Parts: sequence; structure tokens; C-alpha cells
Amino acid sequence: MVELDIQIPSAEAKEFGRTGTKDYVHIRIQQRNGKKSLTTIQGLKQDLSADKILKCLKKEFCCNGNVVQDKELGKFIQLQGDQRKKIAHFLVNAGIVQKDQINIHGF
Repeated sequence: MVELDIQIPSAEAKEFGRTGTKDYVHIRIQQRNGKKSLTTIQGLKQDLSADKILKCLKKEFCCNGNVVQDKELGKFIQLQGDQRKKIAHFLVNAGIVQKDQINIHGF
């Protein structure tokens, strides 16, 4: 399993009624070796099929990816390469999320 360097929402965020992953879809980039990178999508609604979304993303962007199930972070999607802006555009056009619900992280 790949170890991720993702921050878990703090207790302060819970005080304000939002943990961040419930209302927003977080798109992050993680640097691997040299120029290689991973893009992760976290916070999609539970009633959506992550496998079907992944299949469409892989076909659309010609890249590989997988769905990761983590005990603490839940289910999220990983894709190869820096796909942050493409993913955000795809999710909005497909009607999965609204533009103001997307939070893009990274350099």
C-alpha cells in the first residue's frame, strides 16, 4: 500500500461544523520520484461509484489509476501524473460536483 502524506482535518475544523471532506472535493498532487507524481481525489459522495468515475477518468486522460480504501481517510481515487485541472473540469462538466465545491491543493 502506498503511504500518503495527507493531513487529516483537525479538531478546530470539527468545532465549526465542517471537517472539509464532507462538503468539498479535494484534489491533491503528491510528488513521487523525480518528475513522477500522483493526483488524488478525496471527498466524493458515498453514493457515487468511485469505480465508474475512475474508469471514465482513465479513458478520458489516458492514464492509469486506482481506488484506495483507507481506514482513516476513507475511499479516494489516485491517478498517475498531474491531472488536477483536468479532473476539476471533468467533475464539473459531468455534473458530479459544482465548481465552488472543488478545492485544488498543490504547488
